[in-house]
Order: sequence, then C-alpha cells, then structure tokens
Amino acid sequence: MDNSASPGFAAFLGFIPGVGAIYNGQYAKGLVHAVIFGLIISIMSRSGGEGEPMLAFLLVAWIFYMVFEAYHTARKRQMGEPVDEFSSLVNMRPGGRGFPTGAVALIVLGVVLLLNTLDILDFRYIARYWPVVLIVAGVYMLWARLSAGEPVHGQEARDGHE
Repeated sequence: MDNSASPGFAAFLGFIPGVGAIYNGQYAKGLVHAVIFGLIISIMSRSGGEGEPMLAFLLVAWIFYMVFEAYHTARKRQMGEPVDEFSSLVNMRPGGRGFPTGAVALIVLGVVLLLNTLDILDFRYIARYWPVVLIVAGVYMLWARLSAGEPVHGQEARDGHE
C-alpha cells in the first residue's frame, strides 16, 4: 500500500496545470495537462471576444478535471491500486467497456476546429449551441444509469430466478 500519496495535497496541486499529475508520478500526463491548458488560453487570447464564454467554461471545466483527476489518482495510489501513466477518471483504453466518450469528444472537437480553420464552418455559429452538448451528455448519463439497473434479458432464468 502506497501511503505516500495524499489525495488532498494532490487535489490542491491539481489547480496548477500538470503539477497534480506529476505529483502522482504521471509525467507525460502532466505535460499533456499543461499543454491543453496552454492551448485553451491561447485560443481564448486569439478569439477576439468571439466564443469567449464557451472557452471560459471549457477552461474552468479543464481546471476542475485536473483537480478531480489528481485526487482520484492519488486515492488509487494510496489504496494500492495499479496506476499507469494515463490512468484517468474516464477509461479511454482500447477494448474498455462502455461508450468511448473521450475518443468521440476528441474526434468531434478536432473536426469542428479543422473545419473552422479551413473556413468551411463558422465556429461562432457552432459555439452558440454548446449547451446541446450538455443536454446530450445528460441524456446519455441518465440512459446509462437507468439501463444498468435492469437485468439482462434471460439473465433471471440462467441465475435460477423466475
């Protein structure tokens, strides 16, 4: 059991981009956290006020993700659970169970940003509808929660319950 990891201290350090991950021994992840934080700041400074509320929301969400992720990883370390370089709150490993939320989000974001860069799509128009992403995520989470409580069809018969 690795008692050297303090979840509270890791969460505190998580407010500094990349430092919470580095505290947990995840150096590459710390670099990724810092780079993404820098990219969001860079995009905000170049947006010229367009889409700034959405980018500010994204920045705040990213900061709190880093904090919760650092806390979660330190807690896993403290309990002696295995932690690899890119273990996270969201399982993004190939072959993992569940919907690949992280992969789909990155693909959609990349396509939107590419189309904006090529002047095929106006990002300001898309940014007006960002609450739709929250609605879709909420519906998916509700569906996943409700469907997880239902027994698989035919499971009762195999378990001897009828």
